[in-house]
Amino acid sequence: MQRRQFVMLVGGAAAAWPIAAGAQKSPASVIGVLESGSATSPTNPTAEFHAGLKELGYVDGQNVTIEYRRADAHYDRLPSLVADLIEKKVTLIIASGNFASPLTAKAATSTIPILFLIGADPVQTGLVQSLNRPGGNITGVTIFGGHLFAKQLQMLHQLVPKARAFAVLVNPQNPSHTVDRSFWQPFADSVGVQLEIVTASNEGEFEPTIASLAAKRVDALLVVADTLFGSNSETLGAVLVRHAMPAIFTARQHAVAGGLLSYGGSFAEAKHQLGLYAGRVLKGEKPADLPVLQPTKFDLVINLKTAKTLGISVPSALLIQATELIE
Repeated sequence: MQRRQFVMLVGGAAAAWPIAAGAQKSPASVIGVLESGSATSPTNPTAEFHAGLKELGYVDGQNVTIEYRRADAHYDRLPSLVADLIEKKVTLIIASGNFASPLTAKAATSTIPILFLIGADPVQTGLVQSLNRPGGNITGVTIFGGHLFAKQLQMLHQLVPKARAFAVLVNPQNPSHTVDRSFWQPFADSVGVQLEIVTASNEGEFEPTIASLAAKRVDALLVVADTLFGSNSETLGAVLVRHAMPAIFTARQHAVAGGLLSYGGSFAEAKHQLGLYAGRVLKGEKPADLPVLQPTKFDLVINLKTAKTLGISVPSALLIQATELIE
Protein backbone atom coordinates (compact mmCIF):
# COMPACT_ATOMS: atom_id res chain seq x y z
CA MET A 1 0.00 0.00 0.00
CA GLN A 2 1.51 3.37 -1.02
CA ARG A 3 0.95 6.61 0.84
CA ARG A 4 1.43 9.99 -0.73
CA GLN A 5 2.92 12.76 1.36
CA PHE A 6 2.01 16.28 0.48
CA VAL A 7 4.51 19.00 1.38
CA MET A 8 3.39 22.60 1.38
CA LEU A 9 6.22 25.07 0.90
CA VAL A 10 3.95 28.12 1.01
CA GLY A 11 1.85 29.03 4.01
CA GLY A 12 3.80 27.06 6.63
CA ALA A 13 2.93 23.93 8.61
CA ALA A 14 -0.39 25.34 9.81
CA ALA A 15 -1.61 25.71 6.25
CA ALA A 16 -0.34 22.26 5.29
CA TRP A 17 -2.08 20.39 8.11
CA PRO A 18 -5.68 20.42 6.77
CA ILE A 19 -4.53 19.04 3.42
CA ALA A 20 -2.42 16.29 4.97
CA ALA A 21 -5.23 15.34 7.35
CA GLY A 22 -7.70 15.16 4.47
CA ALA A 23 -5.37 12.89 2.51
CA GLN A 24 -5.11 10.48 5.44
CA LYS A 25 -8.88 10.07 5.54
CA SER A 26 -9.09 9.01 1.89
CA PRO A 27 -9.21 5.23 1.32
CA ALA A 28 -5.87 4.02 -0.06
CA SER A 29 -7.23 1.03 -1.99
CA VAL A 30 -10.15 0.54 -4.36
CA ILE A 31 -11.74 -2.86 -5.01
CA GLY A 32 -13.67 -3.14 -8.25
CA VAL A 33 -16.42 -5.77 -8.29
CA LEU A 34 -17.33 -7.12 -11.75
CA GLU A 35 -20.53 -9.16 -11.29
CA SER A 36 -22.10 -10.87 -14.28
CA GLY A 37 -25.48 -10.95 -12.52
CA SER A 38 -27.35 -8.53 -10.29
CA ALA A 39 -27.18 -7.44 -6.67
CA THR A 40 -29.30 -10.49 -5.75
CA SER A 41 -27.01 -13.04 -7.44
CA PRO A 42 -25.74 -15.69 -4.98
CA THR A 43 -22.14 -14.91 -5.97
CA ASN A 44 -22.46 -11.18 -5.32
CA PRO A 45 -20.04 -10.19 -2.52
CA THR A 46 -22.13 -9.47 0.59
CA ALA A 47 -21.80 -9.52 4.38
CA GLU A 48 -19.62 -12.64 4.43
CA PHE A 49 -17.18 -11.02 2.01
CA HIS A 50 -17.00 -7.88 4.12
CA ALA A 51 -16.45 -10.01 7.25
CA GLY A 52 -13.47 -11.70 5.60
CA LEU A 53 -12.04 -8.34 4.58
CA LYS A 54 -12.47 -7.02 8.11
CA GLU A 55 -10.51 -9.93 9.57
CA LEU A 56 -7.54 -8.67 7.56
CA GLY A 57 -8.10 -5.09 8.71
CA TYR A 58 -10.07 -3.62 5.78
CA VAL A 59 -13.42 -1.87 6.15
CA ASP A 60 -15.36 -0.42 3.23
CA GLY A 61 -15.50 3.38 3.50
CA GLN A 62 -12.60 3.57 5.94
CA ASN A 63 -9.41 2.22 4.42
CA VAL A 64 -10.86 0.68 1.27
CA THR A 65 -13.56 1.63 -1.24
CA ILE A 66 -15.64 -0.86 -3.24
CA GLU A 67 -16.90 0.00 -6.72
CA TYR A 68 -19.64 -2.28 -8.10
CA ARG A 69 -20.28 -2.94 -11.78
CA ARG A 70 -23.06 -5.43 -12.58
CA ALA A 71 -24.02 -6.81 -16.00
CA ASP A 72 -27.47 -8.11 -14.93
CA ALA A 73 -26.92 -11.30 -16.99
CA HIS A 74 -26.12 -9.28 -20.15
CA TYR A 75 -22.69 -10.77 -20.77
CA ASP A 76 -21.94 -8.42 -23.67
CA ARG A 77 -21.73 -5.56 -21.14
CA LEU A 78 -18.78 -7.07 -19.28
CA PRO A 79 -15.95 -5.63 -21.45
CA SER A 80 -17.14 -2.03 -21.02
CA LEU A 81 -17.74 -2.54 -17.30
CA VAL A 82 -14.25 -3.89 -16.64
CA ALA A 83 -12.76 -1.13 -18.81
CA ASP A 84 -14.47 1.39 -16.57
CA LEU A 85 -12.97 -0.21 -13.46
CA ILE A 86 -9.49 -0.20 -15.01
CA GLU A 87 -9.90 3.46 -15.93
CA LYS A 88 -10.67 4.18 -12.27
CA LYS A 89 -7.33 2.58 -11.39
CA VAL A 90 -8.74 -0.02 -9.01
CA THR A 91 -6.25 -1.89 -6.83
CA LEU A 92 -8.00 -5.24 -7.16
CA ILE A 93 -10.80 -6.73 -9.28
CA ILE A 94 -13.32 -9.19 -7.84
CA ALA A 95 -14.94 -11.06 -10.76
CA SER A 96 -17.96 -13.10 -9.74
CA GLY A 97 -20.90 -14.98 -11.22
CA ASN A 98 -20.48 -16.63 -14.60
CA PHE A 99 -16.90 -17.50 -15.59
CA ALA A 100 -17.23 -15.00 -18.43
CA SER A 101 -16.71 -12.30 -15.80
CA PRO A 102 -13.16 -13.33 -14.74
CA LEU A 103 -12.27 -14.30 -18.31
CA THR A 104 -13.21 -10.78 -19.43
CA ALA A 105 -11.17 -9.25 -16.61
CA LYS A 106 -8.20 -11.49 -17.38
CA ALA A 107 -8.28 -10.46 -21.04
CA ALA A 108 -8.42 -6.79 -20.06
CA THR A 109 -5.46 -6.64 -17.67
CA SER A 110 -2.37 -8.67 -16.83
CA THR A 111 -1.23 -6.36 -14.04
CA ILE A 112 -4.21 -5.69 -11.77
CA PRO A 113 -4.79 -8.64 -9.37
CA ILE A 114 -8.04 -10.54 -10.07
CA LEU A 115 -9.97 -12.77 -7.64
CA PHE A 116 -12.92 -14.81 -8.87
CA LEU A 117 -15.94 -16.51 -7.32
CA ILE A 118 -17.50 -18.90 -9.84
CA GLY A 119 -19.20 -22.26 -10.11
CA ALA A 120 -17.17 -23.61 -13.03
CA ASP A 121 -13.84 -25.45 -13.18
CA PRO A 122 -11.26 -22.64 -13.49
CA VAL A 123 -8.68 -24.95 -15.10
CA GLN A 124 -11.06 -26.34 -17.71
CA THR A 125 -12.29 -22.85 -18.59
CA GLY A 126 -8.75 -21.53 -19.01
CA LEU A 127 -8.72 -19.12 -16.09
CA VAL A 128 -5.74 -20.68 -14.31
CA GLN A 129 -2.94 -23.11 -15.12
CA SER A 130 -3.72 -25.34 -12.15
CA LEU A 131 -5.58 -25.18 -8.85
CA ASN A 132 -2.43 -25.23 -6.72
CA ARG A 133 -0.39 -22.91 -8.94
CA PRO A 134 -2.81 -20.55 -10.68
CA GLY A 135 -0.10 -18.46 -12.36
CA GLY A 136 -0.52 -14.95 -13.72
CA ASN A 137 -2.55 -12.31 -11.90
CA ILE A 138 -5.64 -14.37 -11.10
CA THR A 139 -6.92 -16.84 -8.49
CA GLY A 140 -10.03 -17.21 -6.35
CA VAL A 141 -12.76 -19.52 -5.12
CA THR A 142 -14.83 -22.03 -7.07
CA ILE A 143 -18.05 -23.78 -6.05
CA PHE A 144 -17.37 -26.46 -8.71
CA GLY A 145 -21.08 -26.82 -9.48
CA GLY A 146 -20.52 -29.09 -12.45
CA HIS A 147 -19.07 -31.80 -10.24
CA LEU A 148 -22.31 -31.93 -8.25
CA PHE A 149 -24.68 -32.83 -11.09
CA ALA A 150 -24.70 -36.57 -10.39
CA LYS A 151 -25.34 -35.98 -6.67
CA GLN A 152 -28.10 -33.47 -7.41
CA LEU A 153 -29.86 -35.88 -9.79
CA GLN A 154 -29.58 -38.68 -7.22
CA MET A 155 -31.25 -36.49 -4.59
CA LEU A 156 -33.96 -35.51 -7.03
CA HIS A 157 -34.55 -39.18 -7.80
CA GLN A 158 -34.89 -39.93 -4.08
CA LEU A 159 -37.67 -37.37 -3.91
CA VAL A 160 -39.37 -38.53 -7.12
CA PRO A 161 -38.50 -42.24 -7.26
CA LYS A 162 -41.08 -43.04 -9.97
CA ALA A 163 -39.78 -40.37 -12.32
CA ARG A 164 -39.70 -41.32 -15.98
CA ALA A 165 -37.69 -38.35 -17.18
CA PHE A 166 -35.76 -35.39 -15.81
CA ALA A 167 -35.05 -32.09 -17.51
CA VAL A 168 -32.04 -29.80 -17.21
CA LEU A 169 -32.68 -26.07 -17.53
CA VAL A 170 -29.79 -24.07 -19.04
CA ASN A 171 -29.28 -20.54 -20.32
CA PRO A 172 -28.07 -20.78 -23.93
CA GLN A 173 -26.60 -17.28 -23.62
CA ASN A 174 -24.26 -18.47 -20.88
CA PRO A 175 -20.98 -19.63 -22.47
CA SER A 176 -20.38 -22.11 -19.65
CA HIS A 177 -23.70 -23.94 -20.08
CA THR A 178 -23.55 -27.15 -22.06
CA VAL A 179 -26.65 -27.69 -24.20
CA ASP A 180 -25.23 -30.89 -25.71
CA ARG A 181 -27.23 -33.90 -24.51
CA SER A 182 -24.13 -36.14 -24.65
CA PHE A 183 -22.65 -34.16 -21.76
CA TRP A 184 -25.69 -34.61 -19.54
CA GLN A 185 -26.79 -38.13 -20.41
CA PRO A 186 -24.17 -39.94 -18.26
CA PHE A 187 -25.54 -38.16 -15.19
CA ALA A 188 -29.08 -39.23 -16.09
CA ASP A 189 -27.92 -42.79 -16.81
CA SER A 190 -26.46 -42.97 -13.30
CA VAL A 191 -29.98 -42.71 -11.87
CA GLY A 192 -31.78 -44.53 -14.69
CA VAL A 193 -33.96 -41.77 -16.18
CA GLN A 194 -34.49 -40.20 -19.58
CA LEU A 195 -33.27 -36.66 -20.07
CA GLU A 196 -34.54 -33.49 -21.73
CA ILE A 197 -32.51 -30.31 -22.22
CA VAL A 198 -34.63 -27.14 -22.02
CA THR A 199 -33.52 -23.53 -22.26
CA ALA A 200 -34.45 -20.04 -21.10
CA SER A 201 -32.42 -16.99 -22.12
CA ASN A 202 -34.55 -14.34 -20.40
CA GLU A 203 -37.15 -14.01 -17.66
CA GLY A 204 -40.02 -14.04 -20.15
CA GLU A 205 -39.12 -17.57 -21.25
CA PHE A 206 -39.53 -19.12 -17.79
CA GLU A 207 -43.28 -19.63 -18.13
CA PRO A 208 -43.40 -21.29 -21.59
CA THR A 209 -40.31 -23.40 -20.88
CA ILE A 210 -41.62 -24.81 -17.60
CA ALA A 211 -45.12 -25.22 -19.06
CA SER A 212 -43.69 -27.34 -21.89
CA LEU A 213 -42.32 -29.95 -19.48
CA ALA A 214 -45.72 -31.59 -18.95
CA ALA A 215 -46.01 -32.38 -22.67
CA LYS A 216 -42.50 -33.82 -22.57
CA ARG A 217 -43.56 -36.06 -19.65
CA VAL A 218 -40.83 -34.62 -17.46
CA ASP A 219 -41.27 -35.33 -13.75
CA ALA A 220 -38.53 -33.19 -12.20
CA LEU A 221 -36.04 -30.48 -13.12
CA LEU A 222 -32.39 -29.66 -12.43
CA VAL A 223 -31.68 -25.94 -12.82
CA VAL A 224 -28.05 -25.20 -13.66
CA ALA A 225 -26.61 -22.25 -11.71
CA ASP A 226 -26.79 -19.07 -13.77
CA THR A 227 -26.89 -15.35 -13.10
CA LEU A 228 -30.19 -15.04 -15.02
CA PHE A 229 -31.87 -17.64 -12.81
CA GLY A 230 -30.25 -16.32 -9.64
CA SER A 231 -31.26 -12.73 -10.31
CA ASN A 232 -34.88 -13.80 -10.91
CA SER A 233 -35.22 -16.54 -8.29
CA GLU A 234 -38.62 -15.32 -7.03
CA THR A 235 -40.13 -15.32 -10.52
CA LEU A 236 -38.69 -18.72 -11.40
CA GLY A 237 -39.80 -20.17 -8.06
CA ALA A 238 -43.37 -18.97 -8.61
CA VAL A 239 -43.49 -20.52 -12.09
CA LEU A 240 -42.25 -23.87 -10.77
CA VAL A 241 -44.86 -23.94 -8.01
CA ARG A 242 -47.61 -22.93 -10.44
CA HIS A 243 -46.76 -25.88 -12.70
CA ALA A 244 -46.14 -28.27 -9.78
CA MET A 245 -42.61 -29.00 -10.98
CA PRO A 246 -40.09 -30.40 -8.45
CA ALA A 247 -36.71 -28.72 -8.98
CA ILE A 248 -33.23 -28.83 -7.52
CA PHE A 249 -30.79 -25.90 -7.56
CA THR A 250 -27.25 -25.15 -6.43
CA ALA A 251 -27.90 -21.97 -4.42
CA ARG A 252 -29.97 -21.73 -1.22
CA GLN A 253 -31.90 -18.67 -2.38
CA HIS A 254 -33.84 -20.78 -4.87
CA ALA A 255 -35.12 -23.16 -2.21
CA VAL A 256 -36.16 -20.14 -0.15
CA ALA A 257 -37.97 -18.76 -3.21
CA GLY A 258 -40.09 -21.91 -3.63
CA GLY A 259 -37.83 -24.44 -5.30
CA LEU A 260 -38.01 -27.92 -3.79
CA LEU A 261 -34.38 -28.13 -2.71
CA SER A 262 -30.85 -26.88 -3.27
CA TYR A 263 -27.52 -28.63 -2.90
CA GLY A 264 -24.08 -27.20 -3.46
CA GLY A 265 -20.99 -25.66 -1.98
CA SER A 266 -21.70 -23.07 0.70
CA PHE A 267 -21.86 -19.65 -0.94
CA ALA A 268 -21.56 -18.00 2.48
CA GLU A 269 -18.28 -19.80 3.18
CA ALA A 270 -17.03 -19.12 -0.36
CA LYS A 271 -17.67 -15.38 -0.03
CA HIS A 272 -15.95 -15.30 3.36
CA GLN A 273 -12.88 -16.98 1.87
CA LEU A 274 -12.98 -14.52 -1.02
CA GLY A 275 -12.90 -11.65 1.49
CA LEU A 276 -9.88 -13.17 3.21
CA TYR A 277 -8.08 -13.55 -0.12
CA ALA A 278 -8.91 -9.95 -1.02
CA GLY A 279 -7.35 -8.79 2.25
CA ARG A 280 -4.22 -10.84 1.62
CA VAL A 281 -3.82 -9.42 -1.89
CA LEU A 282 -4.30 -5.87 -0.59
CA LYS A 283 -1.50 -6.58 1.89
CA GLY A 284 0.82 -7.48 -0.97
CA GLU A 285 0.44 -11.22 -1.69
CA LYS A 286 0.32 -12.22 -5.36
CA PRO A 287 -2.62 -14.19 -6.82
CA ALA A 288 -0.14 -16.57 -8.47
CA ASP A 289 0.96 -17.70 -5.01
CA LEU A 290 -2.58 -18.30 -3.68
CA PRO A 291 -4.10 -21.67 -4.65
CA VAL A 292 -7.68 -21.76 -5.95
CA LEU A 293 -9.99 -22.64 -3.06
CA GLN A 294 -12.64 -25.34 -3.37
CA PRO A 295 -15.68 -25.96 -1.15
CA THR A 296 -15.21 -27.98 2.02
CA LYS A 297 -18.78 -27.44 3.21
CA PHE A 298 -21.93 -28.33 1.27
CA ASP A 299 -25.44 -27.10 2.01
CA LEU A 300 -28.60 -29.12 1.48
CA VAL A 301 -31.71 -26.96 1.86
CA ILE A 302 -35.16 -28.53 1.56
CA ASN A 303 -38.37 -26.54 1.27
CA LEU A 304 -40.88 -28.68 3.18
CA LYS A 305 -43.70 -26.29 2.32
CA THR A 306 -43.09 -26.86 -1.38
CA ALA A 307 -42.77 -30.60 -0.83
CA LYS A 308 -46.19 -30.63 0.86
CA THR A 309 -47.71 -28.58 -1.97
CA LEU A 310 -46.32 -31.04 -4.50
CA GLY A 311 -47.46 -34.05 -2.47
CA ILE A 312 -43.89 -35.26 -2.02
CA SER A 313 -42.80 -37.16 1.08
CA VAL A 314 -39.19 -36.31 1.87
CA PRO A 315 -37.19 -39.47 2.77
CA SER A 316 -35.63 -39.50 6.23
CA ALA A 317 -32.21 -40.04 4.63
CA LEU A 318 -32.43 -36.60 3.04
CA LEU A 319 -33.90 -34.97 6.13
CA ILE A 320 -30.92 -36.17 8.15
CA GLN A 321 -28.48 -34.70 5.60
CA ALA A 322 -30.25 -31.35 5.38
CA THR A 323 -28.44 -28.30 6.76
CA GLU A 324 -31.69 -26.31 6.64
CA LEU A 325 -35.40 -27.16 6.45
CA ILE A 326 -37.83 -24.47 5.30
CA GLU A 327 -41.32 -24.89 6.73
